[in-house]
Amino acid sequence: MLFRSVILRKPVRRRKIIPRVPSFGQQGWEVYHSLVSLLVFGSVAGMIAFASRSGFRTRLYGPIDKYGWEWYVATFVIALLVHDAYFYWTHRLLHHRALFRAMHRVHHVSTNPTPWAAYSFNISEAYVQAGIGPLLLYTMPMHYSAFLAFMTWQIAFNVIGHCGYEIFPRWFLMTWVGKFLNTPTHHAMHHEKINGNFGLYFNFWDRLLKTNHAEYEERFVAVTARSLDSRHPLRPPGDPIADFLPKEKPRTSLTGVRSWHL
Repeated sequence: MLFRSVILRKPVRRRKIIPRVPSFGQQGWEVYHSLVSLLVFGSVAGMIAFASRSGFRTRLYGPIDKYGWEWYVATFVIALLVHDAYFYWTHRLLHHRALFRAMHRVHHVSTNPTPWAAYSFNISEAYVQAGIGPLLLYTMPMHYSAFLAFMTWQIAFNVIGHCGYEIFPRWFLMTWVGKFLNTPTHHAMHHEKINGNFGLYFNFWDRLLKTNHAEYEERFVAVTARSLDSRHPLRPPGDPIADFLPKEKPRTSLTGVRSWHL
């Protein structure tokens, strides 16, 4: 509430991607499951520490000179690319009808996400998401601070992706960066429509495999256009694309959602 009412002053509040305000019940659900996920992540870190003390050490290293600055920077970029691919394919797998209810439904209860939804997982999905840590730590030499920078990036990007507000300017998707970097609108549509828009950081997997929502770019323009008219925070009068904005309608139960087939 503090984040929404104090920090997100006008015109930022007009950038709410899904206009209705998330319920306190939903936010409580997200906080609870985020705490569960935090315990899971802590258990994975504990297992890595125990393994290291038992002789199964990670490939983290100390002196930067050991591999040089070029490798230091390269490992950060590699970590982003590996995590993006890891997330896309595990995410699509979790949307398979055999796994969705058991592993991914908790996350999709948040059809209108808030920052608390970023790590709102059930236990099994939390372990899947935590798997990127051991994957990187045991396969690639990486400086401690480079791994910390990667973890900071992934937490920040994930929270922003679930914030429910579009932070990028209207012209962003027309730039080369906008063609490859995902936006909060991209992931909010995934929560709203359940399927499609599976990517995390980058958009090239969704583009390559045609899993972007067809309306993504239109929706982004519709959301960012709201800030051009100050008379209404959500649906500016006379907006030529106002009809594209989401309408209130009965929601489909997650138990009956049609899953994306692999």
